[in-house]
Amino acid sequence: MTPATVLVVDDSATKRYLLVSWLTRAGFTVLEAETGGEALTKLLDADVDLVVLDVKLPDMSGFDVCERIKTGPEYGVLPVIHVSAHAVDVVDRTQGLNRGADAYLVEPIEPDELIATSQAVLRYYRARQRAESLAARMVRLAETTLAINSASTLVGLLQAAAAGAHGIFGGPVVVLAETSDGDSLVAVVAAGEEQPVVRPWTLDERNVAVGSLVRTDQPADWDVVEWPADESVAVAAARLRIDRPPVYVAVPSSSQTPGFPVLRQLAQAVAAAVEAQRSYDEEHRIAVTLQRSLLQSRLPDVPGVELAVRYEPAGSQTEVGGDFYELTMLDGRLLVAIGDVAGHSLHAATVMAEIRHAVRAYAVEGHPPGAVLELVNRFMRTVLPADSATLCLFTLEPDTGRIRLASAGHLPPLLHTPEGVRFLQPRGPLLGINAARPPDLEFVLPRGGTLVLYTDGLVERRDADIDVGLTELAECASRVEPSLDAFCQRLLVRLSGAVEQADDIAVVALRRT
Repeated sequence: MTPATVLVVDDSATKRYLLVSWLTRAGFTVLEAETGGEALTKLLDADVDLVVLDVKLPDMSGFDVCERIKTGPEYGVLPVIHVSAHAVDVVDRTQGLNRGADAYLVEPIEPDELIATSQAVLRYYRARQRAESLAARMVRLAETTLAINSASTLVGLLQAAAAGAHGIFGGPVVVLAETSDGDSLVAVVAAGEEQPVVRPWTLDERNVAVGSLVRTDQPADWDVVEWPADESVAVAAARLRIDRPPVYVAVPSSSQTPGFPVLRQLAQAVAAAVEAQRSYDEEHRIAVTLQRSLLQSRLPDVPGVELAVRYEPAGSQTEVGGDFYELTMLDGRLLVAIGDVAGHSLHAATVMAEIRHAVRAYAVEGHPPGAVLELVNRFMRTVLPADSATLCLFTLEPDTGRIRLASAGHLPPLLHTPEGVRFLQPRGPLLGINAARPPDLEFVLPRGGTLVLYTDGLVERRDADIDVGLTELAECASRVEPSLDAFCQRLLVRLSGAVEQADDIAVVALRRT
């Protein structure tokens, strides 16, 4: 038998002596109590595994004591064996068992009967405790698996895995994985802490084959956290592919339940989630690289006009979008365009490239902005009938500042002059819709005036009306730095730096000097 502590409760010193002697010789650690009240007090202070309880006590009946033990959450789940020399009838035994007792022995009791009954009751309760512990761990494992697969970043994934492992096994926890860039990150929950901390840390690599295993390491191998004294470390390693590094989950060895590979299953779940995250990061990086290659890499040099652009892709968990811009000199006029293809996908990025090239081609033919939009719209409705986009397009004569502007459902350009800030109001249906378009908007950009074009990622938020974002943009653009690059950077930081971007952002600023 696994060592156990028994509380013997009996007001008869002689009978208590016999019970204590028998149980002690059988290898139990025995505590004593003379009354029900004393027994209930000792149960709160001592770690007891079994109660041997006389039915007839001076302060309360053993039935009442048993019922309080079984119904009081402060006592936990404790087995109780009734013993009695007086309450020996069937009615008494039935009452004792109905009120929570696990066994009922009638005196005279044989020592072997008492020992065998105690061992049987303890075997049942310990099997029940193991089953309940495993069930609770499996529930927490399922919750942790859901949390790590719901994480939007590798750091969040490691935090969820470490917090889940701490909830399952308790004690200090270490979760180690490698980013797609080859950097090792470790999430640590120290003893007595609840929140994981993520930081760089490298393990002296062992050769781990594809698959999963659980091994025992020395605490010195995992000195990123302080382990309990005289404790080894149970380490689960999982590796899904030979070209991927393994993922590790380390917990105290004493937390393991033999025969139930919960730690191994957790490591496998973390490895699968890390692999999915790495694959997505790699695909996203490739897509963003492709998208950037489709955008203009060099701005034209226009005497009398200062230009600046900014493009920021959405957060790492959002697919690439269709934001684009174009700045080109054509026959002495500067062509400026900014647009946004509906959707977030590689397809949206390729549609963006087609629209951008179409705008350049029709503008090279000498068409004014409104006519270019008509032609691009016809092109989209013929070649890309399932897609739509917004576009703002204008031409500028650098010498005179004369602008001719047309819009296809795009957000209003912002004009900053010494008189203040205001939004222009060009109208027009978005591209992909067969509808009449209004005449172009014509005006003169004064010397020192700044015109700002942008896409909706700069001002649109899921939890606020777009008018709120436009108002914030107007307030932020009320001051324009001497450097337009610094001005555009401030717009990005102020308007989109508080939270992870959910959409691409393109900003074009133009100032007549």
